[in-house]
Parts: sequence; structure tokens; C-alpha cells
Amino acid sequence: MLKFQTSLGSFLVELATADAPITCQNFLDYAEAGHFDGTVFHRVIPGFVIQGGGLSAELKQKPTRAPIKNEASNGLKNRRGSLSMARTNDPHSATSQFFVNLKDNVSLDAGRGSAGYAVFAHVTEGMDVADRIAAVDTGTRGHHEDVPVEAVVIESVSVVES
Repeated sequence: MLKFQTSLGSFLVELATADAPITCQNFLDYAEAGHFDGTVFHRVIPGFVIQGGGLSAELKQKPTRAPIKNEASNGLKNRRGSLSMARTNDPHSATSQFFVNLKDNVSLDAGRGSAGYAVFAHVTEGMDVADRIAAVDTGTRGHHEDVPVEAVVIESVSVVES
């Protein structure tokens, strides 16, 4: 179980280690290294997702390790409360950025010619915090759209007993 402490509250997440072992280990490695501390939710789209895990409050990309294999065909679906890895158009480009699904996002699942986005966890407590994050005012900063006007900071991501 992981605890996400944000500037707007905390939420708990259960990893799907049996279904997404590569992705879960990658995420744990970043969390244990303190990578997420001080990053922000830099993409907030109400009714879709909140995305974070890679940029500072100044929207500077933090250094990452090598990308991982896309495990989107693991049978898990992009449903409300699930966490998935963000990536570029290259299916195997995920590093540290992730998103929380605010609704069932069937279009992000693998299949029908799409590599999909790998679900690796789900929120077990505190989905109201994700909804609170989704409700903040957003705007454009540089080439980034849907950025919270006031930074929503991920203060820490830590392993806790379930």
C-alpha cells in the first residue's frame, strides 16, 4: 500500500503487483528514492484524469531512469480510481509519470489497435482528494495546458502497512 500525501490531502493506493510486476516495481523504486517528493499534478482535466510524477512546481522535468515495458495487456482496465502510467506515443516509454482516472476511460485500455495505458494500482481510500484536485482552476503555462493555477504538490509517496 502506498500513501500519497499532497498539498490538498492524502489518498491510499494498492499496487497490483501480480498483474503489473514491472510497472509496480518501477513505481516503488521511484517512490523509495523520493523521486515524487515535490513533484506536482501538472495536468488536471476534470472528468478525465489528474497526471503527475515527473515535473517540479516550475514545470521542469525531473531526471528519470530508462523507460519500462508497457504492461497494458495485463487485463486491468482504466476505470475510475485506477492509476496508470503516462507515456508518449511510444508504448514502451513510461518512466515516472502516472495518472489517476477520474472516470471509466475505456479508450485508454489496450485493444482495437491501441497499445493502451498500463493500469498498475487503484485508490482504496481518499478518492475525494483526487476529485478535489480535479476541481482546481487550471490554465496554460508555457507549452503545458490544463496546469493548476496554484500548484498541487505531491509532498511524498510512502509505503505503508495495509
